[in-house]
Amino acid sequence: MSWDGFVEGLRSFVVWVMDVSSVPIIIYFLLINTSLLVLIGLAYLEFRAQQRRRATALTWQGAGLAPGVSLLVPAYNEEAGIVTAVKSFLTLRYPRHEVVVVDDGSKDETFARLEEAFDLVQVPRELPHEVPVRAQIIGIWVPRDGRTRLVVVRKENSGRSEAINVGINAASEPLVAMIDGDSILEPDGLLHVTRPFADDPTRMVATGGAIRPVNGSRVVSGRIVRVEMPQTWIPRIQLVEYLRAFLLGRTGWSRLGGLILISGAFGLFRRDVVVEVGGLDPDSIGEDFELVMRIHKRMRDEGRDYKVEFVPEPVSWTEVPVTATVLRNQRRRWHRGLWETLWAYRSMLFRPKYGRVGWLALPYYWLFELIAPLLEFFGILIVPLALLLGVVNVPFAILFLVLAYGYAVLVTLSAMVVDEWAFHKHDRWRAIWQTIAASVLENIGYRQATVWWRLEGWWSSLRGKKHVWGVMTRTGFDEEQA
Repeated sequence: MSWDGFVEGLRSFVVWVMDVSSVPIIIYFLLINTSLLVLIGLAYLEFRAQQRRRATALTWQGAGLAPGVSLLVPAYNEEAGIVTAVKSFLTLRYPRHEVVVVDDGSKDETFARLEEAFDLVQVPRELPHEVPVRAQIIGIWVPRDGRTRLVVVRKENSGRSEAINVGINAASEPLVAMIDGDSILEPDGLLHVTRPFADDPTRMVATGGAIRPVNGSRVVSGRIVRVEMPQTWIPRIQLVEYLRAFLLGRTGWSRLGGLILISGAFGLFRRDVVVEVGGLDPDSIGEDFELVMRIHKRMRDEGRDYKVEFVPEPVSWTEVPVTATVLRNQRRRWHRGLWETLWAYRSMLFRPKYGRVGWLALPYYWLFELIAPLLEFFGILIVPLALLLGVVNVPFAILFLVLAYGYAVLVTLSAMVVDEWAFHKHDRWRAIWQTIAASVLENIGYRQATVWWRLEGWWSSLRGKKHVWGVMTRTGFDEEQA
């Protein structure tokens, strides 16, 4: 076949593909962005309801309703920020809580920093085995003063999930909060996220807390004293993502009664329920998603009345990746975990006994979270190819750009407006303009890269390739001493 013949055949193929796919793709991106806009609208309604209850949010604990909380902090090579984080956890405004740090075989100075900062001494304590753990426990340390409610457990390296399972075994309070060691909680964070358990103690089994990037903000003695925008564009764009998907999106799903994902960076669970379902699965890539799905399935299978809610208060601040390499590893892991968990619980799809989880949330995640990068990648390929071959369908190209990117910018700006109205975290116009710019720049290079990285994670799972956890290099907080 001559080159001209090949080009003509390719041109005919591209024309046929665009004729067949243009309408479904346009409808798909219209639906995905409209659904996000609906979730943002639901989040707005929830924020209004929350504001009416906020006046009493910080006084209810005085009535003796506050359940005890064990903060579980898995730590692996967290020397840059672990002391700051633990200090912030210990000084939270909450009547009864403890901090359980599990050093997962760190190779840096994580334990040494903790030992020096809190004057730790080893104690002859044996942990219960309510949740199975394969790794060997090295030892248990507590502060010498006997008053500080801190427990540090050292174990052989076996991953974050097993570190949390060790923390569950070491916990002494009825609620356990799973929080990353690179995070900072706001002083009233636990008061907000435990409120649903006090309001409905028999049915509430899990709550998720809002998460925001801490990069660039001013930290003094483990407290956020001034919210600032990150210094570079990669974390700035992630701030936009966290705002749209993690804060507004999950608030909307919570209002619909279909919350199926609580971020591993900050989630609160009833300890007895987590023990009952066997703790986190150490073999799961998306261990946080998988745990919530397992809880949903167990409760529904047994016909138990229960609730899982998201608390939209900005309670947890976490360090996000600042380099493309680390971000790539994170997004590959996230999408692989999404696929493997959805596949593991595919039997819950469209089953009446699973209610809104089976009929609404899971189909949404399959259609708009899992498959989205595949269809977007198709659009990224076919439109430039059609332009190159001179067969571009101009109305399709314009509609694709408007609905896939222009509409997405509108959705993000709507999320930003709702967030500023509800929480007003940024006092400077410069930060607002940078957020607007990030919502636009997200669609120029960044979004296309994350599409590819997500597909890489999905493909590696389909091939059965063993997952290798990337290294998250911590730069530490912008720490100042008071």
